[in-house]
Amino acid sequence: MTGRAALGFTAVLILLGAGWGLTMPLTKIAVSTGYQHFGLLFWQMAIGAAVMTVLGLVRGARLPWGRDHMRVYLVIALIGSVLPNSASYQAAVHLPSGIMSILLSMIPIWAFPIALLLALDRFEWRRFAGLLVGLTAVLLIVLPNANMTGAIPIFWIFVGLISGLFYAFEGNYVARWGTAGLDAVQVLWGASVVGAVIALPLALFSGQWIDPRPAYGAADIALILSSVTHVLVYAGYVWLVGRAGPVFAVQVSFLVTLFGVFWAKLILEEAYAPTVWAALALMLVGMFLVQPRRGRVEAAASLGDSAR
Repeated sequence: MTGRAALGFTAVLILLGAGWGLTMPLTKIAVSTGYQHFGLLFWQMAIGAAVMTVLGLVRGARLPWGRDHMRVYLVIALIGSVLPNSASYQAAVHLPSGIMSILLSMIPIWAFPIALLLALDRFEWRRFAGLLVGLTAVLLIVLPNANMTGAIPIFWIFVGLISGLFYAFEGNYVARWGTAGLDAVQVLWGASVVGAVIALPLALFSGQWIDPRPAYGAADIALILSSVTHVLVYAGYVWLVGRAGPVFAVQVSFLVTLFGVFWAKLILEEAYAPTVWAALALMLVGMFLVQPRRGRVEAAASLGDSAR
């Protein structure tokens, strides 16, 4: 990688981290007026499916609908969107946006023990230490009076952690069972379509349907921006992995957490006690420790490329 290319890829990495981090305060705004999770989930999936369809047509790609492909779309829709996003939307009602960003940074930390259970990885003391550091960060967050407005509700902390667990299992599912020959963009595209189909009756029959007709308020605009940003950033991340490699691209996880807290302070004017800042620092350390070594990441990427 030349110096000029490295500079360009770094700029893209920062942009992706800023975009992903922005989705957390946008989610907080989206739930601020009483919109509930199934209604928000449907429109997130529907908007994502529409954007992915446009991107797919521009790329000249098609979306296969074989039985194995449908299995991938269904599983990824459930464990990568419907279940974690439902939990995340509900937790966002009760938790500060910055706290949600810190909790979601547990994803690479949760991924390690799940990979061990699925026999996808081997035990390393360094990465185990990262898991313990991450859990310590969570404990700091749930301590009484963890923010300036009083104690953070512990129940909703655990609900927020559910999202990270599902996302961590999603990555391990793909590593263990594959994607039936689909690339990452096709997986996201198909899962968005299937997720919208699943979420539609949930929104209608639960009474959580959100009327799409104008006029649009702040919550509606935040939902649209968050959905479009998520799809575009994900597509950008896939592009970056292909150009700069997974070792470089995985560093976006640190930026997502930092930008998530930064946007929450800037947009929502959130303030945190010293324990929360300490938790953020510990979480970043835990994420660093739990990352697999360079050689193992590159070997896994090579295996994935050969499988495709």
